[in-house]
Parts: sequence; structure tokens; C-alpha cells
Amino acid sequence: MIDYILAALQGIVQGLTEFLPVSSSGHLNIFQHFTGISGEGNLFFNVMLHLGTLVAVCAFYYKLIFRLIKAFGSMVRKIFTGKFSFKKLSDDENLLVMLVIGLLPLLLLFVPIGNDMKVKDLADILTGDKSYFIVTGFSLLLTSILLFTGSRINKKNEALAYQGKTKLKSRYKVLDALTVGLVQCVAAILPGLSRSGSTLAAGEMRSIKKQDAMDYTFVLAIPSIVAAAALELLDAIKAPEGLSIDAGPVIVGVIFSAIVGYFSIALFKWLLKTDRTYIFVIYTAIMGLVVIGVSIYEMITASTVCFTFT
Repeated sequence: MIDYILAALQGIVQGLTEFLPVSSSGHLNIFQHFTGISGEGNLFFNVMLHLGTLVAVCAFYYKLIFRLIKAFGSMVRKIFTGKFSFKKLSDDENLLVMLVIGLLPLLLLFVPIGNDMKVKDLADILTGDKSYFIVTGFSLLLTSILLFTGSRINKKNEALAYQGKTKLKSRYKVLDALTVGLVQCVAAILPGLSRSGSTLAAGEMRSIKKQDAMDYTFVLAIPSIVAAAALELLDAIKAPEGLSIDAGPVIVGVIFSAIVGYFSIALFKWLLKTDRTYIFVIYTAIMGLVVIGVSIYEMITASTVCFTFT
């Protein structure tokens, strides 16, 4: 029964934090740190939780996904008929191209950095090694700063747009997509730096309308989640113990992550529309300070704060 409770709790944590701008990797790291269940044996379960949130975002944005598939077919047809032009892309075609460009910086994660390591391996080190738990705290603080900065810049641009002094963009350009992609790349390394929060803030800083920036962020999450799940699955296959997990808790975790993930997207869209994202600025700042405090305590006392389920 305890396994099922832990699976449900992790599914809820993953579903909430994958899309709310509070960092899913950071919160799973915190949860697993305090419950003492982190480690290689949890890899496969993490993969399945990611797939649960993938179901959530696909279900929420299914209309836009179908439009993008249609836009892809239209672009292919134009290419073969000689009618393709970057200057005459429709909104959906432009979004599709910008999504591809936004994913390009993720290739930097595979750059070798010595000792048979790649940049992406830093994420495993910072998440798996308890001595780096403090990094999660500072990354949560960075999330808070980015959310605050993005919101402030957006409000300033909205005021200027209302006065006719500037114009907010609804379509991404190449530099906008690359900026968001680079931010996403950093978020993939640092546990505690929210992918959705940081990429949303990057879009707002590039004068993109906040709702359009959010839609781009979440659709961009689809291939990102698939890639993250695939990499974790490869790691789990390399470590046989990572696959030794009962099917029951896995199914429970996936169901909870999918359902909670769907409603967390709806909640975030509403909070963004009603200018209530300051909640996440405060929350991530508090959580960051708490994690830093716990980390310092653990370093001083050479002990680990852990709450076990019995």
C-alpha cells in the first residue's frame, strides 16, 4: 500500500510541477530527497511519470497539435510545388518552424565536457548526488527572479503598447525561438530551474504576448518531454535495477501525473490571464530558501533530513 501511496504522491508532484512554473525536476528531487527514495532504481518510474505529463499536454493542446500537423503537410506540399516562402508563412506554419528552431539549442546538451561526460550528464549529477542538493535551492531562487523579471517587463510592454509606443508580438522570430531554446537548455541541467517558468519569462522578455508565450512553451514541451523520457529510459536500461519495479504503482503514478498535469495547465493559463503569477514568484523564493537552509543544516551536521513511510 505504501508503494501505491508514494507512486500517487510522485504522480501528483510531477503533474503539478511539470507545467506550473515551479520546476518538476526540482520538486521530484526534493520529494525523493526527503523520502529517501532517490537513486538509479527510480529511473524507469521517472520515465513513466514524464509520459503521463506528455499525455496531459497532448490532450490539452490537441486542436493546436492537429493544426500544426496540417501546417506541416501544407509546407511539404508548397516545397514540392515550388511555392514555399519563409516570408509568406501562415501563423501555424511559422509556429511550427519556430518550434523546430527552439529545439536546436538542446543539441548543446550532447557536447562532450571530458571524462566521457556530456553536458546533459550534469543534470544527473546535480539531481542524484545529495551533496548538490543546495543547487536545487539556488535554482528555485533563480526561477523566482526570472518569473518576476518576465512579469515586470511584460506589464511594462503592455502599458507601452496601450499608449501606442510599442507593439507586443504574437509570432516568434528566429532570435526569439533561439533565446527560449537556450533558456530551456539551461533548465534541463539545473534541478529547480523551471522549464515552463524560465521559457515563459524568456518569451515575455522578448516582447511576446504572455498567452502566446505560454502556448509556445507548452507545445515546445512535447518533444522536450519525449527526449527527456527517452534519455531516462536509456539510462534505466543500462541499469537493470532501474527496471525492477511493480506495474501497479507505475500505472497509478502515470494516471495521477496525467490527470493532475491536465488541470495544472488549465490552472496556469487562468492564473496568467488574471495576472496572478506572483504566487509562483513568492512560492519558488520560499521553497528555494527552505532547500538552501536544509542543505546548510545537512552540511553542518553531516546528516540527512529524511521522512520515511512505514
